[in-house]
Amino acid sequence: MINLLLFPIILPFLFAILLLFFKENIFMQRLLAFIGLTVSLVAALFLVAKVKTDGIQVITLGSWPAPFGISMVSDMLSALLVTTTLLITLLVVVYSFTSIGKERERYFYYPAILFMITGVNGAFTTGDIFNMFVFFEVLLIASYVLIVLGGEKQQLRESIKYILVNVISSALFVITIAYLYSVVGTLNMADISVKIAQVGQPGIITVIAVLMLIVFGIKGSMFPLYFWLPGSYAAPPVPVLALFGALLTKVGVYAIMRTYTLFFINDIGFTHEILLVLSILTVIGGCIGALAYFDVKQIIIYNIVIAIGVILFGVAQMNEAGISGGIFYLIHDMLIKGALFLLIGIIIYVTGTSNLRKMGGLMKTHAPLGWMYLIAAFGLAGVPPLSGFIGKLLIVKGAFEAGTILGSIIILASSLVVLLSVIRIFIYAFWGAPTAELPVTNHRSYRKMMIPAVLLVILSVLYGVGTEWLIPYMADATDVLLQPSIYIDAVLKE
Repeated sequence: MINLLLFPIILPFLFAILLLFFKENIFMQRLLAFIGLTVSLVAALFLVAKVKTDGIQVITLGSWPAPFGISMVSDMLSALLVTTTLLITLLVVVYSFTSIGKERERYFYYPAILFMITGVNGAFTTGDIFNMFVFFEVLLIASYVLIVLGGEKQQLRESIKYILVNVISSALFVITIAYLYSVVGTLNMADISVKIAQVGQPGIITVIAVLMLIVFGIKGSMFPLYFWLPGSYAAPPVPVLALFGALLTKVGVYAIMRTYTLFFINDIGFTHEILLVLSILTVIGGCIGALAYFDVKQIIIYNIVIAIGVILFGVAQMNEAGISGGIFYLIHDMLIKGALFLLIGIIIYVTGTSNLRKMGGLMKTHAPLGWMYLIAAFGLAGVPPLSGFIGKLLIVKGAFEAGTILGSIIILASSLVVLLSVIRIFIYAFWGAPTAELPVTNHRSYRKMMIPAVLLVILSVLYGVGTEWLIPYMADATDVLLQPSIYIDAVLKE
């Protein structure tokens, strides 16, 4: 069963290839995408149970011992992220059956999603830093297809910026890996940690740490490198936006979490102080953007930026409470952003616009949508006992333990800004009198779109109220980040 960790990567890849043979058959496209993601999700759940029971799962490909072969490693953090990724993708695909449109479905929409998930899960699972670059490229190439699918003018304009930024960051990633290899002579992540510990952290390693932060900061949308995010993410249709917002930036965040707890831990007074400052600035920048717009897409997109800052602020504390809170909040944000993007997609479908000033009175005609949105909004803001509360509480606790009082105040204040920004959508869209006659909508389509959105909202609520049952899993994920020797021993045990 050691190969179990490869199933969430291989299965989406195989089904993506299979889907290429059914380009014009929409029914088969939908059926195979649904089956592939369901089977992959089941495999991921078994993987979580296996990691919980037997510890970190490792396989080194090609019968070469680590660090010479390419290692794939599934600890509790990566297993939880892979499972969450597949769960969200499955629900977004079900949502797409009604909302994406048959023309896009005929042009490799579902294969592109499955190829992207192959890259995302591979990046979460790999134990080789160059292999992480490869999986980044897999998910990015698939995302290039998704962002232009449909060929609308805004999509084509924003895709140029999106592709250009990612090509530059990928080139910088390769250069940084080359520098790192020239210093430590290995690409295996566990072995890199060992080699850096042997030489300490001379100036060149610190430079590499900063370069890594720039690379993953671009991909994860950290200040000041998130300039490309709002326009690029708002361009594609809502199901694609939900996938991008819930998953893609989180791969960059995961990469920072992994490298800054495994590699660059000998000069945290410098490297992690930079991460701390940038995370606070990311939160502030996101708050400004979330309050500045009257477009529902842009408001939630800027809330992605706020969440990135909050998670990295927790990681920068380098203590148990901060890192545990960062992991809690990372998974919470994946679930809640997926739910919110699906819900605002329904709001746009019902009203025919994303402009808040042109909405109103939906509570009279679409009350279930209003209540679901309100629950998700409270969850995003961290109102207890919903899912955002526990993670943010632990992060603030870790900051107080580390003496980062000012940062804690900013994080707490950002919760009020988040609440204000999302409640503003509720007030404009659902309260008052309708500002214009609503377009004619298909009530059957509306109900079908509500099902996956409601399921994601329910999952986010269960994630908050079920924290007690999740603590053992989060503790295992935290231990691996706080004690790199656990990860190193599992990979290099031969």
